[in-house]
Amino acid sequence: MESQQRHWRRQLSSGHAPVQDRYVVEYRRTATMRGYEATVIPGLFQTPAYARQLLVQNAELMRSPRDTDAAVQARMRRQEVLYEPGKLFRVLLWEAALHAAIGTPEVMAGQLDRLVGLIGMSTVELDIVPLGAPMPLTPKHGFWIFDEERVVVETINTELQYDSADDLALYGRVWDQLDQAAAHGHHAHRLIARARAAIAAT
Repeated sequence: MESQQRHWRRQLSSGHAPVQDRYVVEYRRTATMRGYEATVIPGLFQTPAYARQLLVQNAELMRSPRDTDAAVQARMRRQEVLYEPGKLFRVLLWEAALHAAIGTPEVMAGQLDRLVGLIGMSTVELDIVPLGAPMPLTPKHGFWIFDEERVVVETINTELQYDSADDLALYGRVWDQLDQAAAHGHHAHRLIARARAAIAAT
């Protein structure tokens, strides 16, 4: 088990930027990714303002060096893969993540507008699991499947990696079942628009 986990305290001992730089490399060598997030917009889709809020919060929580500007820049570099031919990022979001207020209403509005702009990209499949939709299983924690070869799970204190056939099959089944409950295309767009309208109404 030790070989499969990397504690955040050790990873963040030099700040967030080195961790983000590692992700840039990992995403560039990945062709196809399936991901699911229940509580937060994934870094791959974040605006700089939204990313900044999360990185500041995490630095305070983990008591790690504050290198926010460099970390935000590295996280934005990760998003360059969205514009590379031959890539495919299939991402499921639980609708609750659209309503979790990160930063000011302006930050959230910009983030939701960013999501709308991603729908329809040739390299992105962004679908939303609606609140109240009949679900084949509980929402679970977030996870990412890289090229059907390894699974990465982030907890509060640790990053876990699994590459056994059984674990890959298990997480693949979970993703498939959540995908069956998800709203796609125009239906996903409407859920994002609903969250955007809720911000405008506050």
